[in-house]
Amino acid sequence: MASSNSIDAFRKVLRESRHVVAVVGAGLSTASGIPSWRGQKGQGGIWNSYDPAILASPEAFTRDPSLVWHHYHVLREVALHSTPNPAHVSLAMLCIPKLLFHLASDAEFTLITQNIDGLSVRAYEDALKHHQGTLGPSRSSYNGSMNTSITKNIPESHIYEMHGRVLDTLCTQCSNLRHDGKSPLCPALAHARTFNEPYHPIPVDELPHCEQPECGGLLRPGVVWFDEVPRNSREIWRKVDEADLCLVIGTSSTVQPAAGFAHEIKDHGGKVAIFSIENVTEQIELADFVFLGPCEVTLPNVLFDSDMDRDKC
Repeated sequence: MASSNSIDAFRKVLRESRHVVAVVGAGLSTASGIPSWRGQKGQGGIWNSYDPAILASPEAFTRDPSLVWHHYHVLREVALHSTPNPAHVSLAMLCIPKLLFHLASDAEFTLITQNIDGLSVRAYEDALKHHQGTLGPSRSSYNGSMNTSITKNIPESHIYEMHGRVLDTLCTQCSNLRHDGKSPLCPALAHARTFNEPYHPIPVDELPHCEQPECGGLLRPGVVWFDEVPRNSREIWRKVDEADLCLVIGTSSTVQPAAGFAHEIKDHGGKVAIFSIENVTEQIELADFVFLGPCEVTLPNVLFDSDMDRDKC
C-alpha cells in the first residue's frame, strides 16, 4: 500500500490513537543551528570531519581525554547558544497531556530523542511556562528522563533522552551524573570555539574534574557513546511495544536501536508517519504517511490548522 501525504487522514489516525511515540534525530535540531552527525545531500556532518571511533567511545576517552573534551566542549557551546525551533515546540505541546487532549483525547505521548542537545526538554519547559495557569498543578517535574503528569486522571507523557545530554557530566570515578551549564567547564577549554580550530592538547589535571567531596575524579561528557547501552532502554521498549502510532522525525533511522522502533510498531499493527527532508526509500516503504520537507515547517503544519489553533491548544 502506497504511503499518503494527506493531513486530514493523518489527523484522523492521530485522534484515534491511544499510544503515540515520536522517534526524533538530528534533523529536528538543524534549524536551531545544531550540526548533524552525518551530512545530508552534500551537507557537512560532524562525522565527515571526525572519525567517531576517535571521539565517541570509552576507549577514545581513555586514550586521549583532552581531544574528546576539546570536541565536546564545542558541542556544549553550540547547544548553550541554540534555541528550540517550531518542531521542538510542536512536540513539547504533545508532551503536555492537557494540550495533547485537543489533538488525541485518549492518547498518551512518548518522545524518544537521539539528540544530545537538550532542546526538546528546553522546549517542554518553555511550553509549561507559556501555558502556566491553564494546566492546573503539576504533580512532578522533568528530572533527567522525564516522566511527567500535569494533572490527575489524564495519561502521562514522557521524554527519554536515550543518548544523554551534552551539558551533563559523568564522573569516571564516583559515577556522579549531573547537569552543568557552565561555559567553559574549565579555563583550559576556553580556547576551543569551533570544530575547525587547531587542537592543542590539555594536561589531564587541567581538564574538568568532579567536585563531589573526597572524589576529584576526571569528568567525561555525560552522553552515551558507541558500545554503551542507551538510557532507559527497558522503559523505551515498553512504550514501543504499546504504541499504535509512530512519528519518525528528522532521522534516517540508521542507528540502532532507534532504527528498529518504527519497524517494531509497524509489525504489531501500528501506523508510521515519516517527517523527513529526504526521500529515503526504506522509510517510504515502511510509512503509512510521509511528509517531506524541513520538519520545523511540516510538523507544525500537519499537527495544527493554524498559528491560532496552536495557541489555543
